[in-house]
Amino acid sequence: MREFVSVHCFDEHPGIGTLLLSRPPSNALTRQMYREIISAAEEVGTRADIAAVIVFGGHEIFCAGEDVTVLQTLTEEEAAGAAEVGRRAVDALGAIPKPTVAAITGYALGSGLTLALAADWRVAGDNVKVGATEILSGFAPGETSRLARAIGESKAKDLVFTGRFVGAKEALALGLVDEMVAPDAVYDAAVAWAQRLVDHSPQVIAAAKASFDAGR
Repeated sequence: MREFVSVHCFDEHPGIGTLLLSRPPSNALTRQMYREIISAAEEVGTRADIAAVIVFGGHEIFCAGEDVTVLQTLTEEEAAGAAEVGRRAVDALGAIPKPTVAAITGYALGSGLTLALAADWRVAGDNVKVGATEILSGFAPGETSRLARAIGESKAKDLVFTGRFVGAKEALALGLVDEMVAPDAVYDAAVAWAQRLVDHSPQVIAAAKASFDAGR
């Protein structure tokens, strides 16, 4: 039974599954939450009634990154284990063999931004703040390759080295998000993106998605 991550399907949106992060108030990531993301990603990846997936943190905030208060209590060995399960969670999201869209509200910071970058598409409210902010808490980012692929290595290094917050307009210009809408329209915009794809052959979509990974 998962406590902080759940999967939802709604009759009004057939074929679309929502992978919901829910650890108030900020959806801060812990080892348990990462393990639950892996489990939920495996579920949506295998369910025949789900053809496209929305990754959502709720209407207030997508994910503020690692739970720093927990990280500071870990031994070196525990921290290494937490980093590994974090990488596995991001990879599990990226490996879902179906179209995925991150619906970003509020903040997507640090590892929260990395989670969003694991989706195929990102839609955000025009008031969001994103950033590779780990350095502000005294930690190195766990994984930067997705950020570098999205915006280029030099721009990625600027964000990682400074930890600065990026507003919605700059995030759109950089390519961190693909669509910007009003804050209360984020989930509906994600649904609209996903609905265009639910009638395609699941096997063809999976093969098309795998071709990008093979190309890397």
